[in-house]
Amino acid sequence: MGELTVRGAPPKQDRSRITRQRLLESAVTCLAERGWSGSTVMVVAEHAGVSRGAAQHHFPTREDLFTAAVEYVAEERSAVLRRLPAPTSTRAAVEEVVGLYTGPLFRAALQLWVAASYEPQLGPRVSALELRIGRETHRMALELLGADERAPGVRETVQGLLDMARGLGLANLLSDDSARRGRVVAQWARILDDVLKR
Repeated sequence: MGELTVRGAPPKQDRSRITRQRLLESAVTCLAERGWSGSTVMVVAEHAGVSRGAAQHHFPTREDLFTAAVEYVAEERSAVLRRLPAPTSTRAAVEEVVGLYTGPLFRAALQLWVAASYEPQLGPRVSALELRIGRETHRMALELLGADERAPGVRETVQGLLDMARGLGLANLLSDDSARRGRVVAQWARILDDVLKR
């Protein structure tokens, strides 16, 4: 026999999933807006509209919460990119890749990187997470570009694109860098076209 629920109320399992998702989304928002030092479990719980106890039920430690949050948003972003129609040009593909580094996920990830540099319990977890996200991002970039990394120079050029996109994301943290970013994206598209046509 199934679990009894109050009419109109979602089952307990669904409520738990919804609470977890709200906590993850709030953690990313708080981390991006307030940084590591301003983003406690209590702050995230309040932002998500849940009790501290509910937050700690899902995520026993602060490190659990924030590494899971960045992983969650990275997976969501990957799913969105996988559903996009194939870009119509190399420039459109480059713009999609650069877009990964100009939103709240990148801001949140950057805060985690900084915290991981001086929080010993966080360092190994963030390193492992970033390694996995980096591989996935590289694979998605190859797919968006329709590139075969077995061809000479392709792997290095795509990795250069990702490094450049990360740098553009950093520049965008301090001020709106969209005008310069547009010129850099156009140049990288030309470089990639040259490499991919060989």
